[in-house]
Order: sequence, then C-alpha cells, then structure tokens
Amino acid sequence: MGTPEFAVPSLEILLRHSYAVATVVTAPDKPRGRGQEFSPTPVKETALRHGLPVAQPVSLKDPAFAAEIAVLEPDVIVVVAFRILPREIFGISRLGSFNLHASLLPKYRGAAPINWAIINGETMTGVTSFFLAEKVDTGGMILQVGVPIAPEDDAGSVHDRLAVVGAEVVLDTVRLIEQGKAVSRPQDNVLASPAPKIFKEDCRIKWDFPAERIRNTIRGLSPHPTAFTMLEGKVVKIFRSHVTGTRAAGLPGELSVQPGALEVCTLDVRLAIDELQIEGRKRMGVEEFLRGHRIQTGEKFE
Repeated sequence: MGTPEFAVPSLEILLRHSYAVATVVTAPDKPRGRGQEFSPTPVKETALRHGLPVAQPVSLKDPAFAAEIAVLEPDVIVVVAFRILPREIFGISRLGSFNLHASLLPKYRGAAPINWAIINGETMTGVTSFFLAEKVDTGGMILQVGVPIAPEDDAGSVHDRLAVVGAEVVLDTVRLIEQGKAVSRPQDNVLASPAPKIFKEDCRIKWDFPAERIRNTIRGLSPHPTAFTMLEGKVVKIFRSHVTGTRAAGLPGELSVQPGALEVCTLDVRLAIDELQIEGRKRMGVEEFLRGHRIQTGEKFE
C-alpha cells in the first residue's frame, strides 16, 4: 500500500526478490497538470508495468474494501507513504502489518518528517519500520537505519536517499517477519516530536528570523512545496540560499543588490539567494534573475 514516488523502490525491491505481491493498493487517480487530465499515482504506474492488480479505494473504511483485502488472505501488509489504515484493514494480515516511516521514530511523527527534520536543522534522520497500531506512527519499531543530512541537502535529496535506504529496510523487515524473527520494541513517547502536514502559511518566509533558520526552512521545503516570499505583489519562490557573514543593517526582508548577487536582511546577518522563481517565470539562478529584473537595493521581500 503506497502512493508517491517514495514508495516505488519498496515495491520494486520486493518484486526483485520474488515476493508474491497479491495486490497493490494506492490512491485514486487525480487530475494533474495544466490540462487537469486524470493520471495514475507513481505506485500504480509501477504496479501496472509489472502486471499487478491494483485497488484504489476512495474510503478505507468501506466494508467492501476490507472484504476485498480479506479474500486475498495476506501474510503481511506493507505500507509505505499511504494513508491512515483502520484496524479493520491492518488487522487482516496473518503475520502483521508494518509501515515504513521516513524518520528515526519516535522523532518526527506525522505527514512531513523529511521537511521538518531539515527545517529544524537536524544533521541526522533515517527510516523506521514499525508494526501498525491504532495511533498514527506509534507502533512497535522493528528496524531503524540512520542517514546523515549534509549542510547542502534539501528535502528532495534527502527524500531520494531515504527512498532507497527505506526499500532495503522494507525487504529486511519482510524477511524477519517471514523467518519469525521480527522483534519489535516500544517507542518512548517522551522523545516524540511532531511532523505535521505542511500548509501554505508554513512556507511563507519570516525574514525577522535568524538567517540560518530561514536557510533551513528553504532547504526543508525545496523543491516542494517551496518556501516563498512576496515582491511587489508577486510570489517569489526560493529554492537555494546561503548565509553570508555580513551583518544585516537594514530591516528584515530589505534587499541588497550587488553584481550577480541578491542578499536579504534577516534578524542577524544577510541571506544570499542562489536560486529562485518569480511568479509567471521559470526557476533560475540569481544572476539570470537579476539580468531580467530591475531590482534596487532597499526594496523589500514581504
């Protein structure tokens, strides 16, 4: 059970190792792109390419869906980046149902663990497999693997590494369950931290924060959903930046334009913008951006 690109390596590794995938459950097709044409999820595309049956329930609480899964008599239900399963579903599998989560639980429970780990300046993250329980992301942990977050990483690069490492953890977890050796250990709720869904307001840059905090926010939201600010009523998305050693003498958000460089005042020092996209234009490096836009020192990001 999975939906986005993150779940694809986990499905593919099980197939490569000849595990019998009885069915693949994913989200319904959604309209995407400018034409709003209905398109399948990455997991569905992968399943169809391998000739696997696909289920796309609208409601996971529909008794008909539970019956559809029960008739398969699954040994294990593997969940990677899917939805919250009710007990009526995860309780069907003979040997248990487990989830792969993109953090070192109990830290960063929730929908956006990769984003929040980087936003909060973490230098280490990882993946955890755990047996499903009633409360989200609280079940007994089976395996964990740590993955460092480099200073230049963003959510996209960490996502891609965790998807590959996570697939190996999924395979190892299935093997342990198959061999009757899967020992789970409880999570320490005292150490838990939240990683809630990212909303639009979370993405708006607060220029009165320290520069390093702003840089981490930009990294944690790049390339999607992307940190943004406003300039003369237009949305400016910012994908990459770096902290300068120059003290911020102006008001938060005030711009300093130099040859090939655009710096912004923050609470402490200036933040240099490296890659951005203004509303209606393509994503570009700062030098290209400045060649095409007349921005003056003293203007402000809002």
